[in-house]
Amino acid sequence: MPVFKYTGKTRTGQIQKGEIEANDRQTAIALLRQRQILVTSIRPKAKDIEIRIPGLSGKVKEKDLVVFTRQLATMIDAGLPLVQCLDILQRQATNKEFSNVIAKVKTDVEAGETFSDALRKHPKVFSEFYTNMVEAGETGGVLDTILARLSTYLEKAKALKGKVKGALVYPAAVIGIAVIVIIFLMIYVIPVFAEMFADFGASLPALTVLVMRMSDLTRAYIVYAVPAVILLIFLFKRFYRTAKGQRLVDGLLLQLPVFGPLLQKVAVAKFARTLGTLVSSGVPIIDSLQITARTAGNKVVEEAVLATISSIKEGQTIAEPLGRQGVFPPMVTQMIEVGENAGALDMMLHKVADFYEDEVDTAVEALTSLLEPALMVFLGTTIGFMVVAMYLPIFKLAGAVEGG
Repeated sequence: MPVFKYTGKTRTGQIQKGEIEANDRQTAIALLRQRQILVTSIRPKAKDIEIRIPGLSGKVKEKDLVVFTRQLATMIDAGLPLVQCLDILQRQATNKEFSNVIAKVKTDVEAGETFSDALRKHPKVFSEFYTNMVEAGETGGVLDTILARLSTYLEKAKALKGKVKGALVYPAAVIGIAVIVIIFLMIYVIPVFAEMFADFGASLPALTVLVMRMSDLTRAYIVYAVPAVILLIFLFKRFYRTAKGQRLVDGLLLQLPVFGPLLQKVAVAKFARTLGTLVSSGVPIIDSLQITARTAGNKVVEEAVLATISSIKEGQTIAEPLGRQGVFPPMVTQMIEVGENAGALDMMLHKVADFYEDEVDTAVEALTSLLEPALMVFLGTTIGFMVVAMYLPIFKLAGAVEGG
């Protein structure tokens, strides 16, 4: 949307300068008139030349959204008008793209749209969950309360994701470093030993011969291996985008011996936190379940939640059809049933979420303590195997010299 720079006078005669987004010049003047500013001059703003670095710019991060939501909730609770809140947040946003999005939302709200409808125009920034929560807050006249709940939810979801990433990044980093070190040894170090051993003219130990053959294969096929790995990653991503592929991969992940239980706990915590937040905010239960399913992050969990909706429409409780899916632990469905019977489903769901978030903390700590020694043993054994294989002929030669 075009940006116009303007100069004008307020009702008290003060000179005011600034910028405003609008579809055209006349719309910009009309918007300023609504703010009781008499425009004396207005012109289009020259477009800034932006250099975008892939992966480093042009994306609204979770942290930006969390801060925006928390600050907006605080300002609305303090009694500031929504448009003024958006104007302040737009000016102080450090992320250029997010600042532009907030400016567009502000313009739409000024034009008479509801806040939730204005947010829905930016689905890459504001999820369906987010916009439905805001709509519920607007409808019930408790937008500040809903935004506070929403910011709490986003902070907990971000923390949960960070824990899982932390548990997965460490082993991936160690294995990645191990692979790089092994490839370096195979390409640059082992051939030096091979040339030295060729001058011996004696037979080499089987272990040494094996490592030298592996080095030859690595040097011969490393050029083809890198494109092959890239191709496999590309094909895997395409397969995972299909419903069948996502169902298969997510199902296998839940069956993994160590990571499977952790991923299940994460899925249960996210399900309970999302559904509890929606229900407590006044979103209808069917809509809440549909949104929760779409934001589950696991196809198996998503299909299990969606499968319960038809049963609920027929008059059944949530716990009964959910328990038949075999995805959620019995404790979860039993606590949901207690919450339904007591008329405190949202409170019980939050308790389930708190419990499983604590379980995720414990599982991550146990996983880290288990993986650290295992990875060190793997790294030491692999590199030690190659070192021993290369020094065996030297030891053999030294023994022969001493014997002679």
